[in-house]
Amino acid sequence: DKMLTVKVPLKAYILMSMMLHTQLKMLIFLLLSNKPFQLIYVVINPIVIGDQILINTTQLFMHFMYKTPTMNMKRLVMVLTAAFEFDPRSNKEAIIRPTDNIEVPQLIRELGNINVKKKEPPFCYPYSLKARVLLLTHLARMDVSENIEEDQRFVVKKCPALLQEIINVGCQLTMMATSRGGLRAPRLTSIENCMKLSQMVVQGLQEAKSPLLQLPHFEEEHLRYCMSKKYKVRTLQDLVSLKDSDRRNMLRFLGEEKYEEVLAVLWSFPYINMETKLQVLDDEDSNNITAGSIVTVTVTLTRKRMSVSSTFARISHEPIQQGDAKTNKTKVWQNKNKGAKKAAKSKKKKLTKKKPVTQQQAKGDKAKQANGNVAGNDVAAASKAEEDDLSDKGSESDEAEGNKDSPSERDEESDKQSDTEVDEIAGDDEEEWEALQQSIQRRERALLETKSKVTHPVYSLYFPEEKQEWWWLYIADRKEQTLVSMPSHVCTLKDTEEVELKFPAPSKTGNYQYSVILRSDSFMGLDHIKPLKLEVHEAKAMMDNHPQWDIPETEEEEDDQEDSDGIEESEEDEEDND
Repeated sequence: DKMLTVKVPLKAYILMSMMLHTQLKMLIFLLLSNKPFQLIYVVINPIVIGDQILINTTQLFMHFMYKTPTMNMKRLVMVLTAAFEFDPRSNKEAIIRPTDNIEVPQLIRELGNINVKKKEPPFCYPYSLKARVLLLTHLARMDVSENIEEDQRFVVKKCPALLQEIINVGCQLTMMATSRGGLRAPRLTSIENCMKLSQMVVQGLQEAKSPLLQLPHFEEEHLRYCMSKKYKVRTLQDLVSLKDSDRRNMLRFLGEEKYEEVLAVLWSFPYINMETKLQVLDDEDSNNITAGSIVTVTVTLTRKRMSVSSTFARISHEPIQQGDAKTNKTKVWQNKNKGAKKAAKSKKKKLTKKKPVTQQQAKGDKAKQANGNVAGNDVAAASKAEEDDLSDKGSESDEAEGNKDSPSERDEESDKQSDTEVDEIAGDDEEEWEALQQSIQRRERALLETKSKVTHPVYSLYFPEEKQEWWWLYIADRKEQTLVSMPSHVCTLKDTEEVELKFPAPSKTGNYQYSVILRSDSFMGLDHIKPLKLEVHEAKAMMDNHPQWDIPETEEEEDDQEDSDGIEESEEDEEDND
């Protein structure tokens, strides 16, 4: 017991960190800190999704992430390319060629933004300088010789896994700083820069470049057509939301065959729909968030293609007219839906309730209209089906009106209403219980099942091998620049995936504004940010005496009286027998 509460000095921990792998270090630290929840939450996750990284590299990343909490992109590139995977003394796959003394300095002069005089190790070592130059030339899409191109492919292929390891190290340092004071946590920008750099490496693009350059046949000189005052297309979503005629006119510099190829690639890009549900699963009132409680945010991710979701992008990008909503010009599909509703109302005015239309059905109707299908036929068919439903319901209601004078039926109806009220109360408890059971089952499946990480191949013109489409999902406080939940590396999103993000609620009551953030590890400009409002209440006071243990005084007196009466009767019987 004493070993579990002992405090490890910082120097001793740093000495220990030089000897052990990151996962083992975190395990020992959390055991000594007596933090079982964080032990499961932080340590198991990287073990499941982690890649084989050299121990020396992990130690190097931990040193510089702790030394530089706010790490800009230039510094991050230096730390990344200092990995021991690129050092021939640690990795036999890394090669230092005799021609490097000629070609590497030449590339440095062409890049013009590398500080060769920097003497800080290991950034000044030849292997690190070469890896940095090769990565920067890849991001600048520069042509290199055949001798160096092979080494460049080797460096670029290693970068995504190394960046994931830097994120793991940053998350562990953040958790350690939260659990124990005196340690500096990396800033949110440092971890998000790792995610951005992964996108840049896969697409072969610099940070400030347009995401439109991910498409084939797009060059720098073509961007002026897109960014003109007439079109103002700066993102992939802007390009998707354009009308077909405007898009073709804007991309008139492309021939018909190249234009079709651009559209095919654009429509294949992912569009992610993100839905969130906020709960405290282990509490009686799952919707009441109290100070210090463990909050669970269940995020449902639905992956679609841009071709399917182009309608929603077009609708969301349409300008909203100013003024009174009643005087605004209604859109085409709104007029048709309005006509269908009027027809339904005139068919049966007595009915006020209508069959609810699900969100997916509504989106499906809009998608059909935008993709050039005959919208009038669809709306007419929908209105006809709605009229049939209403007529059926109307006949049922007429029969009920004709028979409602019967007293026995009125009694039965009142009994049914009371039963439904009881069922509704019981239903709420059942829903909470089912939510808790589903959460437990998800955790068990995550630990036991090994899902395939083959999701969707990433379209990239410059990445040297096939890359699968993966994502990072996390909750952050962007105002304070801190992580709220540790990033989950979602590697199994094919169509739909549910991810649970857990974090402790703030210790102080009040309203908090967080963000649920989804970032791609392969595409630029496809990130999603959704606001998350948190209202924290005071924690309930612990009850000293639970009601089930409170025995009324009347019951105690009756029991005592019965016991005494029984004793007296038995004594009288004994006297009679004597």
